Amino acid sequence: MAVKIQNQFGNIDISNEVIATVVGGAATEIFGIVGMASKNQVRDNLNEILKRDNYSKGVVIRQEDEGIAVDVYIIVGYGTKISEVCRNVQDKVKYNLDSMLGITAESVNVIVQGVRVIND
Repeated sequence: MAVKIQNQFGNIDISNEVIATVVGGAATEIFGIVGMASKNQVRDNLNEILKRDNYSKGVVIRQEDEGIAVDVYIIVGYGTKISEVCRNVQDKVKYNLDSMLGITAESVNVIVQGVRVIND
């Protein structure tokens, strides 16, 4: 399924893979994020941190009337304030979707799949 945008010049279809890459890139830029996690950890491998080409396994996109709803599955670093990290992810994802793709995110749901110690 793709997000469809219609303007005066025609139709634009943006695939979920592209949206997942933008969302995953935005999420992993935030301080306190260790990486993206799979939404099906048992099936895909419990401890795997997703690489850039697999961000679609950790992002769920649903098209709604006013925009899209995004679910982001992340792993946070131990010792960070989880609520603040999640709020930053929501803000960054909404901003990047709007500025890069012109898509309005109606809701951004952040699901913390785990906590890991960050090795510096």
